[in-house]
Amino acid sequence: MTSDPSPGLADALAAGTVVLDGGMSNQLESAGHDLSDELWSARLLSERPEAVTEAHLAYFRAGASVAITASYQATFEGFGKRGIGREEAARLIASSVELAREAARRAADTGVRRPLWVAASVGPYGAMLADGAEYRGRYGLGVAALERFHRPRMEVLAAAAPDVLALETVPDADEAAALLRAVRGLGVPAWLSYTVDGRRTRAGQPLEEAFAPAADVDEVIAVGVNCCAPGDVRPAVEIAARVTGKPVVVYPNSGETWDARTRAWTGPATFGAAQVRAWREAGARLIGGCCRVGPDVIRSIGRALETA
Repeated sequence: MTSDPSPGLADALAAGTVVLDGGMSNQLESAGHDLSDELWSARLLSERPEAVTEAHLAYFRAGASVAITASYQATFEGFGKRGIGREEAARLIASSVELAREAARRAADTGVRRPLWVAASVGPYGAMLADGAEYRGRYGLGVAALERFHRPRMEVLAAAAPDVLALETVPDADEAAALLRAVRGLGVPAWLSYTVDGRRTRAGQPLEEAFAPAADVDEVIAVGVNCCAPGDVRPAVEIAARVTGKPVVVYPNSGETWDARTRAWTGPATFGAAQVRAWREAGARLIGGCCRVGPDVIRSIGRALETA
């Protein structure tokens, strides 16, 4: 574990497979925290930062080597709706990286000896809207407007010195184009991860077209999918690896379905650790879980990869 941005994660992906963490929200909810407002887990950056550190620590102890910060829904606009000014909002956004770093320090102090990295979450524009738009895309904004939305928050996160920026749960190739423009010159590597429905983005673009622009962006060290059904992962991995030639990142949901109207999960979980072997064979090098995937599943992913 290092305290400064490092090319170590990119090197690790070239050498083998790295285990990601699981869902931040479900881990916080399992600890008794109420996330039923528009800021979601980002609210705890202000109200209960220790809870965020404890959630990261649970995943490090379960075998994860990468913690994704609680900044997914942390935006200047979202905090502004709560009367939080830009200076304080910037402090809270940056604090998400330090909370994950603190968890890594505690993990190391208690005997975890593997390398640990921090990925600063950059959620989609739809996450700020808090109405399920991150599963639809097509916000009615152009690439330039989306870049203007993302760039200030990405600058704050980059200045906080994470190991990588997680451009995640992107539903739309137009938003990906904005993020790829915004990441240039920040001095921090990134991964780009779509949320998908079959072989298309949530907005309906073919994945071959959606992944292609990332192939020539030097800052991007991995591409892939997250916050999707486990059954959609392998085809996406194959497409991403073929189109970009880059390592692939995957962290699907449990398999349950999110109902944005009722803000509840329905249906059975279908994510099993045995699936990760097939994903690795197809080109996945960063493997973890997203919504409703907790430390027990992350632990089983690590074991499955060790025994494969």
